Amino acid sequence: MNLALSPGDSYLRTERLVKRFYDVVAVDEVSLSIAKGEIFALLGSSGCGKSTLLRMLAGFEIPSSGAVVLDGVDIAALPPYERPINMMFQSYALFPHLTVWDNIAFGLKRQGMPKAQMQARVGEMLDLVQLAPLAKRKPHQLSGGQQQRVALARSLAKKPRLLLLDEPMAALDRKLRERTQFELVNIVEAVGVTCVMVTHDQEEAMTMATRIAVMNQGRVLQVGTPRQVYERPQSRFVADFIGNVNLFDGKITRSDAGRCEVTTSFGYFCADGAGMAIGSEVAVAVRPEKLHIAKEQPPVSQNLFWGTVSEIAYFGSYNTYIVEMPGGKTMKITEFDAVRHDGSPIGRGDKVFFWCDPSAPVVLSQ
Repeated sequence: MNLALSPGDSYLRTERLVKRFYDVVAVDEVSLSIAKGEIFALLGSSGCGKSTLLRMLAGFEIPSSGAVVLDGVDIAALPPYERPINMMFQSYALFPHLTVWDNIAFGLKRQGMPKAQMQARVGEMLDLVQLAPLAKRKPHQLSGGQQQRVALARSLAKKPRLLLLDEPMAALDRKLRERTQFELVNIVEAVGVTCVMVTHDQEEAMTMATRIAVMNQGRVLQVGTPRQVYERPQSRFVADFIGNVNLFDGKITRSDAGRCEVTTSFGYFCADGAGMAIGSEVAVAVRPEKLHIAKEQPPVSQNLFWGTVSEIAYFGSYNTYIVEMPGGKTMKITEFDAVRHDGSPIGRGDKVFFWCDPSAPVVLSQ
């Protein structure tokens, strides 16, 4: 899939979309391009505007200004029932008095689909979500994951051109959520529907989405693949919001031949990157897993620091070290356990050295 979309390539497009609630700007000139068949995630903390943006796509909120273009047609002024869109709510909103079969058939009955066609369509949906043996059960007789699949089947039954998911995993426990993420992606991809999902869970977005839009205070700060937003964040907020990160404030003291040097109060970093003016104030972001740690000083001269281990956490597949540097700044360092062993040679109170390759630090101009 081509991820560098032009307006002509996009199936769903928002153009400088704004939503105001009195004096509060909930969505602030958001322009997005989403390809046909893509699973696109709106990611951000509570109050960032992602749910309001989703409700404008669904037609439950009217934009203050801007356009919502689906397959070349501006649908911003259309009411929800006239849009070829279905939305799966966080609560699933299943009818408790109806069976699984009747829940899935509900929208088809409302639009007057012939009985034979409706039976075939509901059967197709039950097979898709693997719930045919449970067709006669009521929602309270199902597990949380099964209820979610019923809600998804009902959303897909009318063959919407756009599927909206509002926090689709919020009602599930952690283990079930992890397992269901892949199931949901497989079902959506099998149908081929374009999907926009809202989530505050970064792992959920990274697992399920083709691309992610990171939002804060009504604005989209960065759009990219999960790898792009994690490995190459474009702002301090995105670096800090996605995963764990160590951040240093500093200034550019050298910039040439595709490399730059950033001097901080705790030492200097050599990093990939060019084009930043000497003297520019920047931040350096380093992911914990990009750092190496050892008790003996390594034979490297760049991006080498030292400190004292203040905390160690064992997570089975990896260890996390909290290292206090001279001056009081703490660093988080993750070391993965590639082989089985009975203990780490590094303990609390040990003096350690830690370092990273020049490709690891990301220099942020904001």
